[in-house]
Amino acid sequence: MSTVRPFRIVVSDARLARIRDAVAGATLPPAPIDDADWRYGVDVGWLRGFLDYWATQYDWRAEEARLNRFPQIVAEIDGVDIHAFHVRGSAPRPRPLILTHGWPGSAYEFAGLIEPLCFPERFGGDPEDAFDVVIPSLPGVGFSAAPPRPIGPRRIAGLWRNLMTEALGYERFAAQGGDLGSAVSTWLGCDHADVTAAVHLNLCIPPMTEPTDDPAELKWRADFMAVQQRESAYMVEHMTKPQTVAAVLTASPVALAAWVLEKFHGWGDTGGDIESRFSKDQLIANLMFYLAEDRAGTAIWLYRGAAEERASGRFEGLSVRTPTAIALFPKEFLPAPPRATVKRYYNVRRWTEMPSGGHFAALEEPDALVRDVRAFLGDHL
Repeated sequence: MSTVRPFRIVVSDARLARIRDAVAGATLPPAPIDDADWRYGVDVGWLRGFLDYWATQYDWRAEEARLNRFPQIVAEIDGVDIHAFHVRGSAPRPRPLILTHGWPGSAYEFAGLIEPLCFPERFGGDPEDAFDVVIPSLPGVGFSAAPPRPIGPRRIAGLWRNLMTEALGYERFAAQGGDLGSAVSTWLGCDHADVTAAVHLNLCIPPMTEPTDDPAELKWRADFMAVQQRESAYMVEHMTKPQTVAAVLTASPVALAAWVLEKFHGWGDTGGDIESRFSKDQLIANLMFYLAEDRAGTAIWLYRGAAEERASGRFEGLSVRTPTAIALFPKEFLPAPPRATVKRYYNVRRWTEMPSGGHFAALEEPDALVRDVRAFLGDHL
């Protein structure tokens, strides 16, 4: 039986001081004269202003208090302590929903969704539409402990099953996710259909191992590989030699910020202006989910775990018969597959093309994401 205990986020004054001192005392690299459009990676001029704000104006204690308004737990699942927000909604009948983040996001991404999902009556909605929301931190991320060695999304799906059914007592639930959270949610729908009532994804990457002569699918595969060629240097390092970059990211909050914020700039619907979508406070709060418990290094083990699952054949046999919704945000940096391709692997019941938004849908377009989740799960949960 899983042990569950209440939890509150409390970062020590000493740790906050160390982070602030490291940020304030950072030495930044020289920048090319044409660096302002992030073409070489993080814009050093912008980063300098960001670090100054972090060191002199950012208030983590205020954010900590906002997050601690929501009930949280730590549950020991298969020997790993998993942190999660667990907020029971106002509906008389529980409608449990587990939301899974990816990298370089965190459970913080979903904080703005908690009240609309759990208490729709506060926003002019019907309390009957409320969900019980569970937002775990992936193993080795945020306030969840790291596993003994890297594990991948298929294994994590099994942990989530135990979290929801054994630790929290739900018989059936729905799953939502993007980035690596979409992979975890996919495997919940594939391997754990007996307890997973529905799956909602804002990123979907079907396998590319089967031969095809479909022109639309061939074009998608070519476009996908082109993006991977341009964007995947970080991923190759995470998958192959994670401990090398982990040493750098753990040692320096500034290195972590540069590594992560380049992705928020390039993967969000920012139009080249990162702060058009993400405030400095949001970006720092997300970084704190990696810094508060020294999780910057273990967070990237997820990629090595995924690579090992793929190499061992554990990605084969994907067939999601669980009812599935796909929400496509137009500035998602990974090209969307054709609907016909997705339907070979997923039981697609809803397909929504959003008007705006990118990779970090829960932060960028929270209202649109909530509406789509509620519209789909109203028929399946």
